[in-house]
Amino acid sequence: MEDHDESYKKFFSFPEMVEDLLRGFVHEEWIERLDFSTLERVNGSYVTDTFRQRHDDVVWRVRWGEEWLYVYILIEFQSEVDEFMALRIMTYTGLLYQDLIGQKQLFKGKLLPPVLPIVLYNGVSRWTAAEDVNDLIVPLKGGLEKYRPHVSYLLIDEGRYVATELAELHNLVAALFRLEKSRDLPSVRTAIENLIEWLKLPEQKELRSTFTRWIYKVFIQTRFPKEKIPEIQELEEARTMLSKTVVEWTKQWKEEGLVEGLEKGLEKGLEKGRELMATLVLRQIERKFGPLNESDRQRISEAEESTLIEWGERLITASDLNEIFKH
Repeated sequence: MEDHDESYKKFFSFPEMVEDLLRGFVHEEWIERLDFSTLERVNGSYVTDTFRQRHDDVVWRVRWGEEWLYVYILIEFQSEVDEFMALRIMTYTGLLYQDLIGQKQLFKGKLLPPVLPIVLYNGVSRWTAAEDVNDLIVPLKGGLEKYRPHVSYLLIDEGRYVATELAELHNLVAALFRLEKSRDLPSVRTAIENLIEWLKLPEQKELRSTFTRWIYKVFIQTRFPKEKIPEIQELEEARTMLSKTVVEWTKQWKEEGLVEGLEKGLEKGLEKGRELMATLVLRQIERKFGPLNESDRQRISEAEESTLIEWGERLITASDLNEIFKH
C-alpha cells in the first residue's frame, strides 16, 4: 500500500498528469479557461497545529486569466471511507492559505486565490462521505445557519468509472485507472500500448519510467507475488513480458493439470454471477421505467460486471434511461 500511495504522488508530480486529471475528470466550463502551459508545482510543506509537517501534499497552481488557481490533490488509499474528509479539506485549505500569507505571496488588500481541492480515492467500497463540511454540522435555525461554513471538494472515485468510459479517453490518468481496474490480459496490453504511443517524446522519459516502475512494482508484483519476474526498464518490456509470462504460466499449469479445472470452475462461477446480476439490473430498471426494447435488454444481458454495477448505482437517482446508459 505504501508503494502504491507513494507512486501515485510521484505520478502527480508531472504537469502532464495534472492536466489530464483536470481535462478528463473535471467536467466544468471553467476548465477551458485555464492556461495549462503555466502549470507549476507549489511547495506543499507546511506545519499543522500539532507541528506535524505535511511534506506529501500535492499542490499545483495554474493561471486562470490574470489570477492563479491552486489545485490541491489529496491521494486517499485507505481501506475505509473517511467520513470527516470534508473537515480535513477545510483544515488543509486553511493551512495552504496561511502558508501563502506567511510566504508574503499575497499583497495587502488582495483577495485570496481560489483553491480546487481534489480527493482521489481508489478504495474497494464506493465513497459515501459528505463532500461539503456544511453537511457535517448540526443544522442551525434562528439566524445561526449563516455561520455554518461551506467548504467542499471534488471527489474522483476510481471505482465509479467503468472500463468502457475510460477506454474512450485519450488521457494518461484514464490509462492509469484502466490498469488499476484491469482483470484480463487484453485490456492490460491495450492500456500499455496506449502509454507507449502517448509517451514517445524524449522529454517524457521520466514520466515513462514512472509508469514502468509502477507497472512492475505495484501492478505486476501485487498480482503475482509468488512469481519471480525480472525487473523491467521500459514499457515495451512490460508488454512483451506480460504476454510471454502469461503464456509460460498457462503452459506450466496445463502440464500440471490445473488449467482445465480452473478455467471451467472460474468461467462457470463468474458467468453465472454476471448473469444473475444482469437479470437483477434488468428487473430493477423495468420496474422503474417500464418494459425495455429488445436492444436495451440485449445490451444489459451482454454487459460486463463492472458496467452492470455502474448502471445499478445510476439507477438510484436516474430520471430516465439516458442517465443510466450514458458514457
